[in-house]
This record gives sequence, C-alpha cells and structure tokens, in this order.
Amino acid sequence: MKIISSAKLKDELKKELMKEFEGIQFLFFDSIEEAYTELKSAEVLITYGEDLEESHIKSAKSLKWIMVISAGLEKMPFKAIEDQGILVTNCRGIHAKPMAEYTIHSILQTARKTKTLITNESNHVWDRSVPMMEISQKTLLILGVGAIGQEIARLAKAFEMTVYGFNSTGQSVHNVDLTVKEDGLDEVLSKADFVINVLPATSKTLNFMNKERFMQMKDSSVFINIGRGQTVDEEALMKALNENLISHAVLDVFKEEPLPMEHPLWAMEKVTITPHLSGISSFYQPRAIQIFKQNMIKYLNKEPHENYINRIQLSKGY
Repeated sequence: MKIISSAKLKDELKKELMKEFEGIQFLFFDSIEEAYTELKSAEVLITYGEDLEESHIKSAKSLKWIMVISAGLEKMPFKAIEDQGILVTNCRGIHAKPMAEYTIHSILQTARKTKTLITNESNHVWDRSVPMMEISQKTLLILGVGAIGQEIARLAKAFEMTVYGFNSTGQSVHNVDLTVKEDGLDEVLSKADFVINVLPATSKTLNFMNKERFMQMKDSSVFINIGRGQTVDEEALMKALNENLISHAVLDVFKEEPLPMEHPLWAMEKVTITPHLSGISSFYQPRAIQIFKQNMIKYLNKEPHENYINRIQLSKGY
C-alpha cells in the first residue's frame, strides 16, 4: 500500500507514522506538484486540500481515500472525487480550542478597549475615562454551533454569558441556552451583544451576513468573523459600521486573502483585522495526524465509510 502526503509535515510526525504503520509505504512531499507522479499509483492521500485539482484526481486511478488535514473544503474538486467513489475525511474540530480562545480574546479586547489603551500607551496618554465593560451577563450569538461553536459556548459560560446558537435544524446544543434555525434568527440577532460567525462557505451561506441581518443587530453590538469570508457581504458590513448600525467588527477571514493593502477595511477605526490565524496552534498537526491514525486503523480493517471520523458528505461539500 502506498500513502502519499502532499502536506508539509513535521519530521517527528513522519517518523511516528512510519513506525506505527510499519510495512506501509509512506512518501512525503511539500506540495501536490511534487507528489504528482507518485500520486498516480497511491491508495491514500494526505493533503491540506487547497492545491488539489480535478486533474490530480483523474490521474490518481488507485486513490481510495483522501485525508484533508484542515477543516476548510471549499476548494476541493468534489465532482471528480465523487465520480471516482473516493472517501474523504477531514480534521473538523481540531481548530476548536485555538479558535475559541481567539474568540474570547476578541470579545475581551473590545469590551476592555484594548486597541484604545495600546494607542494611548504609545502616545504616553494617561486616560482613566476610557469606558470599560464587563462581559458577564452579556449575550453571545454563535452562528454555527458545531465543534468550534460549542467550545466557544463552553468558554463563554465560564464568563457567565447568555449564549444563543444558530444551526440549520434548531436542535439544542450543550452550553447553549437557546438554539434557533433560520426562521428564529432575526429575534436573537436583535438581542446579541456579540455575534460570532463560524459558518462554513457553501452555496447556502454565501453573503449570509447581509445588509438585512446587520440591520437587525444592536448598535452597540460587535461582529466577529472566524468562519469564512464568503459568508459576509463586506460592503454591507462596512456600511453598517459607517452608519453606526453596529459598533465594531473583528475579522480574521475575508473574501480575498491576503486582504489587499488598498482595501478600505484596513483604514476603518471600528475594525480589528488579523491574517486568518485564529486556528493556528502548535498542536495543529499532531491533532490532525491523530485523527488520520484512528481512521487508518478503520481503513486497514476495511470498516464501512460511515464508521470514519469526520467523513465528508460529498454531495453537500461538508
């Protein structure tokens, strides 16, 4: 059996895989282009998924399983993968802890006016009139209460926040006081002090946060986007900020990345920008490979696809 990795893995993880699955051929590359020749005869592919194209899939006649060691799948050539009956799994959930910590940090930095304090410090300004806010008893709305959203909810409860959640079914979620589906969203948007977007990029979520939804929010509310840039109408967001419909936005993801230097978001005082790093952690690759190893045992035992951790429904793209 030949397993190809086009993801640049740490040396200790490569050694760990070869030791744990002795007798299986592992070939490690830093990109799909480097791996292309060997991919044609590979049975399993480990990839970040972003550089995988339809031509790669069509040339990989022996490929049975793709392990995507990330959560985002929007660039995957799903039609070609589905046509060849290839199993796809990903690392959904491994970002939960770092992204939840980023979210709580963002909530606190807006509540405690960190940007203003840093500016004052740089200018040697001693100003004790800067308004401070406690987040205890404030209301948090999480758009997308999957693994990441649930970890955000767990941490928010430690700060005694009221937590609302949104998902496609309205099914209740642990640590969330009220979960709604789309027909109940406007009501909770109007009550939230902080709105956290963790939605994936799909055809149904394109520009999900639009003019109408920003208009439903409190003028004192903060919008935090750690999901996908495609889910937010950026023009509508900037308009909402300029017209004081909301008070601040913390943005880690954008429609175009890197965010162009000339983009007007950079110059907006009410916006905090970070370069898509909310999920970055030194534990990222070890957690991803742990999921791969668990699924690898299932693969070797010829278990049915429904038994795999984080199996992707190809028709839905997630």
